[in-house]
Amino acid sequence: MPVYRSALLRFADDGRALYDEDGLLAVGPDAQGRQRVRAAGAWQALSPQFAGDPVVHLPGRILAPGFVDMHIHFPQTDVIGSPADGLLPWLENYTFPHESRFVDPAYGAHVAGFFVDELLRNGVTTALTFATSHPASVDALFSEAQRRHMRLITGKVLQDRHSPDGVRDNTEQSLIDTEALIQRWHGVDRLGYAITPRFAPTSTHGQLRGAGELAARYPDVWIQSHVAENLDEIRWARELFPASRSYLGVYDDFGLMRERAVYAHCIHFDDDDRALMRDTGAVAAVSPTSNLFLGSGFFDYAGADRVGFGYGLASDVGGGTSFSPFKTMMAAYYVGREGQTKPGLSLSPQQLWWQHTAGAARALGLAGVVGNLQPGCEADFVVLNPEATPLLARKTRQARNLDELLFALIVLGDDRVVEETVISQAKYGPSA
Repeated sequence: MPVYRSALLRFADDGRALYDEDGLLAVGPDAQGRQRVRAAGAWQALSPQFAGDPVVHLPGRILAPGFVDMHIHFPQTDVIGSPADGLLPWLENYTFPHESRFVDPAYGAHVAGFFVDELLRNGVTTALTFATSHPASVDALFSEAQRRHMRLITGKVLQDRHSPDGVRDNTEQSLIDTEALIQRWHGVDRLGYAITPRFAPTSTHGQLRGAGELAARYPDVWIQSHVAENLDEIRWARELFPASRSYLGVYDDFGLMRERAVYAHCIHFDDDDRALMRDTGAVAAVSPTSNLFLGSGFFDYAGADRVGFGYGLASDVGGGTSFSPFKTMMAAYYVGREGQTKPGLSLSPQQLWWQHTAGAARALGLAGVVGNLQPGCEADFVVLNPEATPLLARKTRQARNLDELLFALIVLGDDRVVEETVISQAKYGPSA
């Protein structure tokens, strides 16, 4: 049983960070052979239990839970950093043309390999991700994640209208393909399926109805889509679905609001929308770098907390501008602080980190499974170097408490901080 000695970060159920400057993390296989945390806490208290076990000593490093990304587009790996006038032109000029290339299974497999490499290089060990409308893109990403023993959720995009040739699918066939993919992949190893309408305007009533029927037939799969990201998009959705109370209400009308339903953005909400999220158990994937890049708006943290619905952080690559959780947490701080269009607040460093680890896992229905280093959790973790750059080293050496340490990492950190990413004892990263 490997025993690690290092500084150790994990989380209590209420979101408080627990930190041991001299910590112990013991991992070992369960009855199914899956690596899990066996013990975590202070070295002095726990080390006598493991006197005969080999110790991996990592002085000056921090062991932390692998990050959880609640919304990312694997086919947009090469779209990141593309200039655009806004969401809809960005989709038309960059996203849809690029996604059409995934009709080629070999191309999809090539991008999937790079995409998973990039996630792991940045310390992301669990992701909920969009594929494209091509079933082969789903097979490619699941195959790559399975090869790495990674926990990953994805699904074939449903978009049978208002989409160009090459990405537009056929209503009936899209639903047949979705069910076949659920049966092929959902629950295999650490993989999960997500029913994935791109967003309401690119699906007909028939496709959304069929997606809702599949969601009812397979209650343990996930649902993912976008909602209330952009004002032009909202106007369009209202024109196409005039009978629905709101853009979010469209998904409810078709049976797509429930636990394990994850909606990216959720910016332009009223309290009825927030209550619908809360009452159905649906959650928001907050995507701050994407929202800032596309000028979409600012997620209202105070409104979400006041009404009480769940959320977690997401990179939203390629509208998002970085795979790095540190960049996402920093952007979330900016978004929280903005106080001209909504109430502004300062998210604490512990709260930001929680949103990208244990809090995101809870929002996905995976609390106690990933995103934490408490006993029983799957043993996905990162080895962080708080002195990875000269400026970061200078700042972290001056940290007087945990908040100052975590905030320095958020503000000044990037992929260089992630020295190793460990999944099922396989190590990825510069020092692996």
